[in-house]
Amino acid sequence: MSSFHPHLLDRRLRVARAVVWAIMGLIVVVFFRTQILEHGKYRLQSELNRLRPITLPAPRGLIMDRNGKVLAENVPGYTVSLLPGDQDSLRAVLRRLAPLVKLDEAEIGRVLTRYRRAPYLPVMVLPNAKFELVSALEERRVIFPGLLIQPEPKRHYPDSSLVAHLVGYVGEVTEAERGQRRFTGVRLGGLVGKDGLERQYDDSLRGADGVRFVEVSALGRVVREAGAASTLAPVSGQPLRTTIDLDLQRYVAQIFPAGQRGAVLALNPNTGEILALYSAPGFDPNSFVGGIEAATWRRLNESESHPLFDRSIQARYPPGSTWKLAVAAIALKRGLVTFHSHMPIPCRGGLQYGNRFFRCWSAQGHGDLALADAIAQSCDVFFYQLGLKIGLSSLLEEANGIGFHTRTGVDLPGEITPEFPTGTEYYDRAYGPRRWTSAVTLNLAIGQGENAQTLVNMVRFYQMLAS
Repeated sequence: MSSFHPHLLDRRLRVARAVVWAIMGLIVVVFFRTQILEHGKYRLQSELNRLRPITLPAPRGLIMDRNGKVLAENVPGYTVSLLPGDQDSLRAVLRRLAPLVKLDEAEIGRVLTRYRRAPYLPVMVLPNAKFELVSALEERRVIFPGLLIQPEPKRHYPDSSLVAHLVGYVGEVTEAERGQRRFTGVRLGGLVGKDGLERQYDDSLRGADGVRFVEVSALGRVVREAGAASTLAPVSGQPLRTTIDLDLQRYVAQIFPAGQRGAVLALNPNTGEILALYSAPGFDPNSFVGGIEAATWRRLNESESHPLFDRSIQARYPPGSTWKLAVAAIALKRGLVTFHSHMPIPCRGGLQYGNRFFRCWSAQGHGDLALADAIAQSCDVFFYQLGLKIGLSSLLEEANGIGFHTRTGVDLPGEITPEFPTGTEYYDRAYGPRRWTSAVTLNLAIGQGENAQTLVNMVRFYQMLAS
């Protein structure tokens, strides 16, 4: 049996008192730091949790023709978003919304992905809601916590496919695009130019979004507006006036052969201004507004006619007889001929060169022609000989000097580089040294062979001739 020692009890009481006072002291220190020293920090955090920013999209700038006729404009539209409390409540609201707005599981998943990227921002559900749907949602607002319906300018292209490749279209910015310097300031879900003038001049057309703040409850319901003082109005994008003549553009589309593929480019030879640029077949750029449907996107990409392909700047074609004027211009520049010069061998339907017979397009032949008549009748035999007279090296040098191997720099995205030999070493690489002959000159002289030009590049050449 142990004995009782009073001094042991006193020591335990002293230790207990010390622990209690230490805990109380710690509580006082934490309270002082939280309520006094860091009051501003926690007040700000509380405000941020209570207030939600709502983006006010800036209207894009108008795109107009040279006379002020509209190529791209903005019309009233509506977006449907949610101010979520948390992911579970968002998922529950989306499932209630699904039958009304026709959301499938994949689309619900995409909305949740957007939420996870920016959980304190409104999450877009429908970027382009029709007025009838908006009315139906407003009537049922009480069962959709956090429902946010906003009027928003919607892009519209009055002439649709007639200007599709020229004007382009807009779409939601991608993660990859937001990594590019030109799109760093674009918000998630923001619209940017994807093609044509919309993309080329996106920086000026886009404008600057505004913002307003709303007070929300824990469930994400909007309690009230934060007030006009906390609203920043959007700044509209700058208008873009082009050199296009819309009436001429419409006329070109009207006379273009139905069902055919190709392009037409018209310009002012004195100034180089493009007056019309049309590519067929086209597509409806309005189908991209608010997000293109998967079936429509698949149809456009799988079509054998490739309607998204701009044949004026993105296709290469053998220039054929249109290139004979380049050969004539080179020969005239070098003083090898005049417009009255004749070639040694008249055209009798072809020209024997080495062990090959190079035919003229006219089997009957054109006879003995001067340069001016050879151009008018597009005589192959005359230009075979003219190409040989110039010589391959000189022909390549002069043609590259004109620009047949470079892009024009037209202010549209996606222009490709023409194909043309930069020198005789091209043939060494292509066929091997000493495995080709000067006969390649004959093909080049009539716009065939290793020569594939874009329409815009050939038009640039003819503009140079005309001016």
